[in-house]
Amino acid sequence: MWMKAVLVGFLALGMGYLFHTDPELPTRVLNYVSESLPQMQPSGGPEPLPPALEEVIARAWQTLITAPSRRWRKVAVGVNACVDVVVSGVGLLQALALEPTSGRDHEVLHSKEDLKEAFIHYLGKGAAAERFFSDKEVFQRIARAAAEYPGAQVYVGGNAALIAQKLASNPHLVVLLCGPVGPKLHELLDEQIVVPPESLQETDEYHLILEYKSGEQWGSSRAPQANRFILSHDVSNGEMKALETFVSSLEEFNPDLVVLSGLHMMEGMGRDLWEKRLKEAVDVISDVRNEVPIHLELASMTDRDYMNQILLEVMPIVNSIGLNEQELLFLTQSGGGPHADLTSWDGIPDVGRVSDILLWVLERHGRVDLESEADLTRIHFHTLAYHVLVTVDGHWANQVSAVAAGARVASAQACALQMVDVSKVVLKAPLHFYSSFTEPRERLTVDPSSPVTVWRRGNVSFHLTPVLVCKQPLRTVGLGDAISAEGLLFSEALL
Repeated sequence: MWMKAVLVGFLALGMGYLFHTDPELPTRVLNYVSESLPQMQPSGGPEPLPPALEEVIARAWQTLITAPSRRWRKVAVGVNACVDVVVSGVGLLQALALEPTSGRDHEVLHSKEDLKEAFIHYLGKGAAAERFFSDKEVFQRIARAAAEYPGAQVYVGGNAALIAQKLASNPHLVVLLCGPVGPKLHELLDEQIVVPPESLQETDEYHLILEYKSGEQWGSSRAPQANRFILSHDVSNGEMKALETFVSSLEEFNPDLVVLSGLHMMEGMGRDLWEKRLKEAVDVISDVRNEVPIHLELASMTDRDYMNQILLEVMPIVNSIGLNEQELLFLTQSGGGPHADLTSWDGIPDVGRVSDILLWVLERHGRVDLESEADLTRIHFHTLAYHVLVTVDGHWANQVSAVAAGARVASAQACALQMVDVSKVVLKAPLHFYSSFTEPRERLTVDPSSPVTVWRRGNVSFHLTPVLVCKQPLRTVGLGDAISAEGLLFSEALL
C-alpha cells in the first residue's frame, strides 16, 4: 500500500510542478481530449451545419437534368481520329535532355527547342494548346521516347473519336465514326461504334499529350492550373482526308445529328492547302440535308487568317459550335469582335465579356435576324469554372439540362469518376456577375439550389452553370469533347 501512496504523491508533485510552469496545460489537455473523442450532439443542441455549396449544386443537378422529349437515335461523327499517348510533359522533356528556358509560342513546331519553348509558354498560362510538328523523323523519335516513358498511357484520341466514344456510352444511340482508324485505335473504340471500311487504315496516327499538374514547376514557370500541350505530325487528319468519305456515308447511315471536328488540324499544313481544302470542306458540308443539325467542335489555333475564314465560311452553315475560353478569345481577335484588344484572360474569364463575344458571333454569323440565311443558333462555351449555353430562341429545347449535364460530366471525368464526389471538387465560379461588360447590363446571381442562371439579350437566351472543379485532376485530355457530347445528348433541336 505504501508503494502506491508514494507513487500517487510523486504524480501529484509532478502535476503541480507542470501546472505551476504552464498554467494553460489543463485547458489544452481538456481540449485535446474533447477533440479526440467522438462528437456527441446533445438533444436540443445547435442545428448541424448546412451542406457545402458543392454538395447543394451536385444535388440540384440531379433534379435539373432530365432527358429531352425527343432523343437522337443516330449520330454521325467525323473526321479526326488518332491514338493519344499521355505522358508527363515535364518528365518527357527532361528525358529528351532539354533544359528549361524562357517560354515562347510557335505556330508550328520545327524542333525539340520549339517544343520546349511552346510547352513552357503554355504551362505558365495553364492553357491548353495543340501544335503540328513539321519534322516527321524528329517527331517519331519524340513519340518513341513518350511511349517508353514510365507511366505513359494510351487512349482513344482526336476530337471526333473522343466525342464518338462518349456518345457510344449511351446504349440507345448508334454512332458512326469516320476518320483515319488504324488497328490500335480500332481496338480501343467502343464496340457500338460503326466504322466504315473506307476509314480503316494499316497504321495509326499518334498524338502526344504532354500533361502538367496545377502548381507544377519547371524552371521559373509554374502552372496555375492543370492542363495539357498536344503535338503531332499527322497528315491524314491534317488534310482532313476522311471528309468526303464521311459525308458520302451520311446518306446510307441517315443520322439525326452530325458532329464535325478536325478543321484545326489543317492549320499546320500551310496556307495553300488550307485555303483550297477549306473551300472543298464548305462545299461538302453544304451537301448535308437541311433537316439534320450539324455541330462543329473547335480546337486550339494560332493563324488568325485561318480562324477568320472558318468564322466567315463555316460557322454560318453549321447549327451549333463548341469551344473553350482560348478559342473564344482567338475567335474575336481574328474577326475583330468585342474585347478583341484583350491579349489573354486574367484568371477566370469575365462572364460579361464572354457574353458579349458569344452574342456577337450569333448576331454577325448566326441566325439572330429572322431574315438571315445563316444556320448557327447554338454555342456551347466551356471554361474551367463555368459553362454557358447560348441559343437563339425557338431553335433548341432542354437547355437547362444540357448545360448542367456538360458541367456535371466535367466535374466527374476530370477526377476519373463516373459521378461527382463533392469531397474532391471545389466551387470556383463567381456567384455574382454581370450579363455584359458594357451597358446596359444586368447584375445576376447563381443560386446553388437551382444552379442554372438564365438571362436574355434580345431573342438570344443564355444559360450559365458553375463547374465543380476537380481539386486533383487525373486526366484533362478530351474533357471539352466530353462536355460537348454530353451537352448534345441532352439537347433537342426544334428544326
